Amino acid sequence: MREALAGLTVRGRAFVAAGVTAVVCAVLLGQPALTRVGVLVLALPLVTALVLGRSRYRLALVRTVSPPLVTAGQQARVTLSLSNEGRTPSGVLLLEDHVPYVLGTRPRFVLEGIGHGWQRQVGYQVRSDVRGRFEVGPMSVRVSDPFGLVELGRAFRTTSALTVTPRTVALPAIPLGGSESGSGDNRPRAFATGSAEDVTVREYRRGDDLRRVHWPSSARVGELMVRREEQPWHSRATVFIDNREVAHRGEGIASSLETAVSAAASVAVHLTRRGFAVRLVTAAGEDRSSGWHERGAEPSTAPLLESLAVLRPTPAPRLDTAWLGEAGHGGLVVAVLGAVQQHDAPVLRRMQSHQGSALALALDVEAWVGATGASTAPATGLLAQQGWRVTTLGPRDRLEARWQELGAGARSGARRAAPERRTTEVGR
Repeated sequence: MREALAGLTVRGRAFVAAGVTAVVCAVLLGQPALTRVGVLVLALPLVTALVLGRSRYRLALVRTVSPPLVTAGQQARVTLSLSNEGRTPSGVLLLEDHVPYVLGTRPRFVLEGIGHGWQRQVGYQVRSDVRGRFEVGPMSVRVSDPFGLVELGRAFRTTSALTVTPRTVALPAIPLGGSESGSGDNRPRAFATGSAEDVTVREYRRGDDLRRVHWPSSARVGELMVRREEQPWHSRATVFIDNREVAHRGEGIASSLETAVSAAASVAVHLTRRGFAVRLVTAAGEDRSSGWHERGAEPSTAPLLESLAVLRPTPAPRLDTAWLGEAGHGGLVVAVLGAVQQHDAPVLRRMQSHQGSALALALDVEAWVGATGASTAPATGLLAQQGWRVTTLGPRDRLEARWQELGAGARSGARRAAPERRTTEVGR
């Protein structure tokens, strides 16, 4: 009853005040008829509050978020299915679904004619430019009587999750094999889509036995190809993202970290579609993909994108290479790096030496707006000294163009190796 009285609306409180005033005036003026009117006006909101407070509404709610996984900037639809499973009717329902600020304003609905067996569906759109995992709900309900004298609050406890993944861009196909330093990894070839020659050759690596060169495949592909002794079902690739706080500049969606996350997502999607089994590793040495994501008939990048959606900066000042001791030695590694300092050089050298082929997207973090902090070593120069194939990515650069530059470097290395191979072959 106390809750019901606290739920009196402005109209209900006005009725109570008017009823009390009428009764007092009737007593002072000796007007019995006015007393009856005052009692009636006073009793109406009190009786309504009593009845509404003792009522037991059984409202059921089913919330559906479709799709539950969207890319930043895309819309998702939230559908609310409500039903009254009780026998007590109500006048008006005022619904308000709680959503995070980044998804938009809180949607509100007014529903009337709530009786036994009543069902209704309402929906609204949500959209976020910020990646992350957001909880939609819970919903609060304001139950009102037909006269609008009393409103009681009810709340559901259930919520639904919406995951917003980082934006990705389509990357061009580039050679992912050996660089000028001689390290490399075979290009994945799918048994279901290639010929017998396709699945028994790989890209040429400096130091390979020239007698293993497969000239028909080299002529068809446009790159030096050699026969390989053993064909794995899948080639493996590691996408390494530098998410240290000290390695990035800027704030919010305009920060260099968000650019790094978007670049890592684009690379992971690209490699998965090319047939690689991809894993995601952070600066703290965490395998955020829970192991290798092997591709199937239809490559699925959802687990990788979900991991990147909830990636947060780490306070660790140094790179961790504990993951290098795990399975996958000799595969491809693509590192998306922030500000690189001299104390990172041994770590980068170990990363490069433990992998078959090492590519790096080095962010020019000082170019971001509001960049402050200690000066950093030129990332491209330091990485090149360690044997990485590297290109710089700035806030205004197109990722696909920078990715193409990495491929251009690989092709130039293959052309320089070609004359040596042909000369030896002719002499023999």
